[in-house]
Amino acid sequence: MPKIAVARLWFEGNSFSPTVTPPEALRSREWVMGAEALARYAGTGTELGGLGRFLGERPDWQATILRCTSAQPGGPLTREAFGGWLEEVLEGLRAGGPWDGVYLSLHGACVAEGEPAADLAIVRQVRAAIGATPLTASFDFHGNMAPELATLLDGASVYRTYPHLDMDATAGRALALLERRLSGQRIFGAIRKIPQVLHSFHMRSEAGPMAEVWAEAAALQRAEVLEAAPFGGFSWGDTPHAGPSGMAWATTPEAAARAAEAVRDAIAARLPRFGVTLPGPEAALATALAAPPGLVALLDPADNPLSGGVADSPGLLRALMEAAPGVPTVFAFLHDPVTVAAARAAGEGTAADFALGARTTLDFGPPVAVSATVERLTEGRFTNAGPMECGAPVDLGATAVLRVGGWLRIIVTSRKEAAVDPGFFALHGIDLDATRLLANKAKNHFRAAFAGRCAAIVECDCPGPAALDLAALPFRHVPAAWLRPV
Repeated sequence: MPKIAVARLWFEGNSFSPTVTPPEALRSREWVMGAEALARYAGTGTELGGLGRFLGERPDWQATILRCTSAQPGGPLTREAFGGWLEEVLEGLRAGGPWDGVYLSLHGACVAEGEPAADLAIVRQVRAAIGATPLTASFDFHGNMAPELATLLDGASVYRTYPHLDMDATAGRALALLERRLSGQRIFGAIRKIPQVLHSFHMRSEAGPMAEVWAEAAALQRAEVLEAAPFGGFSWGDTPHAGPSGMAWATTPEAAARAAEAVRDAIAARLPRFGVTLPGPEAALATALAAPPGLVALLDPADNPLSGGVADSPGLLRALMEAAPGVPTVFAFLHDPVTVAAARAAGEGTAADFALGARTTLDFGPPVAVSATVERLTEGRFTNAGPMECGAPVDLGATAVLRVGGWLRIIVTSRKEAAVDPGFFALHGIDLDATRLLANKAKNHFRAAFAGRCAAIVECDCPGPAALDLAALPFRHVPAAWLRPV
């Protein structure tokens, strides 16, 4: 009966966010262990859902689920948040061993205060705690991967879709590699980097240059190559390991190295196709309004919560208010507990003046003054309809919908969770079939549920923590040459 330990820290850190990520951000989103972890995520399209399915097919396995947690991308984890989780997991590993194997659900682009390569620090310390015990991990496609990870782990898998629809399957692949290792098979890994930081706009898996790389990587998985996949990297993580890479695991070190180099070279051959330019919000709004009839999405990726945005920058909202297009419009969303509290105090149906946006920082522009009616108040809870993280519970905290004039609704939340699931809008009484313009702080993940519903999707570049010009940001760990546009 194999006895394994499981732990999870899924967090993508934006080094340039104006705020840090405290322990409360982890505890409020996902803070589970033991049987509760498997029960809460049973049947969901998440890593813990994949773990539950894997264990259900292997009733002779004994799994101890140590602390599992995640937070929406944001500023670096505080020392307390990162160190508290790590020490709890290390203590659990030391107290519960010996183990036959260990599985970690990680992100790959975690940054913490004083620790720009947090995932590497985790794996180093876990390896030190468990010795030669087999250790595998799963990672997000946006991981900034240190080559050393291939020498510390006994196997790893990475999301093969973007938007990320295979989180559960990725966990299953990492656990299958652990199963191989427990059977006595030796597995060797390799990670090969590209000295370039790339934006992820053209990294979707359904089409484009990264889809072609994924296809080439899949063709490498035969005979001795067990896993071969690209990482796109995360543009706003200031770490020495920033940028894309190829990863492979095989039954010989030579095969792993060849496959990882082939994936890296497949990315390198397409570098110019990953370049991107975006219009400002005014020009993008004009393009959106000229689109064919139907729902049109106007996206603000510079403040996308899934890129570490604060969901508080006012640039796109200001452009909407100044243009006042008059068509049925939804703005999703602002993360602003103070405004939600004011709306709740006023009550539904009450008109009031609000100053929206720029509550976190004035670096991205001043607040937008609006006179609005409180149209709807909610407790902020729904279940993802999917396909991304299908079935997972979501808690936005208390929320409010503010109506401005007869054309604009603004959603305001107490917690920062990306508006990329239909359940987000259903919760707030939004009929998207009757909406012309959906202005959203989002990027590629939005497309998983909405590409088929939109007549057009238009992206713009506004001021924000995940803005397009990387060279303008104060990187300390990444060479300037890596930040030049391709």
